[in-house]
Amino acid sequence: MELAHLIQSSQVENVRVSCPLTPPVAGTLCVSSHHLLFSAYPVEGKRQEKCNLWLLHCAVDSVEKSVHNMGMLKGKESSQDGEGRSSSGIVTLRCKDLRVIQLEIPGMEETLNVARSVQALSSLDSITLCYPFFFRPPGCKLGKGWPRDTMENFYYKLKEQTDSWRLSEVNEHFKVCPSYPEKVIVPVSCSDETLRRAAAFRQGHRFPILSYYHRTNKMVLLRCAQPLVGPTRRWCEEDEMLLNATLTGQLRGFIIDIRTEQEAKQARSAGGGCESKDRYPKWRVLHRPLGRGHVLQSSLSRLVDACYDPYLGMSRWISRLQSSHWMSHVKEALSTAGLAAECIEREDTCVLVHGEEVADNTLLVTSLAQLILSPDCRTMSGFQDLIEREWLQAGHPFHLRCAKFGWSQRRSQQESPNFLLFLDCCWQLTLQFPRSLEFNETFLCTLATHAYSSEYGTFLCNNEKERRLYKVQEQTHSLWGSLNNFKQRQNLLNPIYEKNPLVIWPSVAPQSLRLWEGFFLRYLLPTKHREMSWQRIWELVSEDY
Repeated sequence: MELAHLIQSSQVENVRVSCPLTPPVAGTLCVSSHHLLFSAYPVEGKRQEKCNLWLLHCAVDSVEKSVHNMGMLKGKESSQDGEGRSSSGIVTLRCKDLRVIQLEIPGMEETLNVARSVQALSSLDSITLCYPFFFRPPGCKLGKGWPRDTMENFYYKLKEQTDSWRLSEVNEHFKVCPSYPEKVIVPVSCSDETLRRAAAFRQGHRFPILSYYHRTNKMVLLRCAQPLVGPTRRWCEEDEMLLNATLTGQLRGFIIDIRTEQEAKQARSAGGGCESKDRYPKWRVLHRPLGRGHVLQSSLSRLVDACYDPYLGMSRWISRLQSSHWMSHVKEALSTAGLAAECIEREDTCVLVHGEEVADNTLLVTSLAQLILSPDCRTMSGFQDLIEREWLQAGHPFHLRCAKFGWSQRRSQQESPNFLLFLDCCWQLTLQFPRSLEFNETFLCTLATHAYSSEYGTFLCNNEKERRLYKVQEQTHSLWGSLNNFKQRQNLLNPIYEKNPLVIWPSVAPQSLRLWEGFFLRYLLPTKHREMSWQRIWELVSEDY
């Protein structure tokens, strides 16, 4: 059995399990290579066939254990038992989907064994030992759902609108930029040699490429990494040529730098920087700073701590929510994306987005801007294509960024909930425009859960190069293939959706933004009445048709 050497106790009897919103039950706990399984005892004393708990180890964010002696409570009974039975312990599992599961285990040794086993199995470093490589659901074939919206499909749709762009294979075998896909869309007037030289001038070799084409006025949205200006103020003619070629006759364009002006200047001393007015006279730089890295991760941790503190009063809760600054990050992300959309739609200008990090907040802004501008991206299929193109193929490092959630104290500097912030912003849009997006809140919660722990291979690895190396498409199942199953898909659709061809402008006023309680509080608040409401809406809609 795989990973058997990490399992110190494979089965424990008389374990009492407490799960969110359900009463505690006693039964048998089993530790397997990839799951924690629990089967409750029936009233008659017979074992139930159905598991009451089927928890992926990779879904566990932190493991807490406490052991206490039960001799004082058991009295004579405990004195007759062995030393191992004279004590019990509690293992608390805090999960990445925000469940808090308590296991009351008889025996100190068994308690420690279970805790150590889960801790080891939830912290595996090897990609190939992850559960998606072992998951084989009945009736499903490998390859279903792969690939999703390849760059070729995106380009063929673009080609129907304009002939100013071409599909370049300059990054074949990922030899120019390891975090880009092999094929990228660039101006037709720029040769592959120009792209190679421009790539050498950008951090991580992430040169400017097309992210979105606005068919209404033919403006474009681009993304790239920061230029390597450095303290000597380096410059690159090919990079300037590439950017000017994207303007396609326009007099000006906007560069949205998601850092403060001071941060951009400081980055120059480390070899980075920002585009200068002298070298890029047709482009105007706008600084719109967004929280990133450990700032964003710490904000999430403070929010989770506040949500699960049972002793908070109303005023204290509001204070803790405000001090977490999570809602401020939501506001700034929507505001910056709205600015990019406004430049394209109302100012009739092209927009380039970049920051210091390689593939985090840049993707957050470009994907949100497309959701605001394009009705196609608001459909179930279009939104999946958007995530595939702007997050997965664009090289967002899911394996690093989603290694831990908001519970664990054992964090590195790599974790950052950028994708979760994106989904939160999408939920805000569903709240403000309840009929304009085809998917519902359940779909967004499902994506958030699978980004952090999944039996599917869609969010594995950090970029397309790694997914190719580990043969993810050949050896794992696609999440999209599962979600697009007819029965599953029906639960993820918005019953009151109507296609809205207009741009949806989000409000970032404090009164317009809310805590995403359907995700952050979903295991604290009962969902029965909400589910009944949605079921009734479906019934009413079905009657109309």
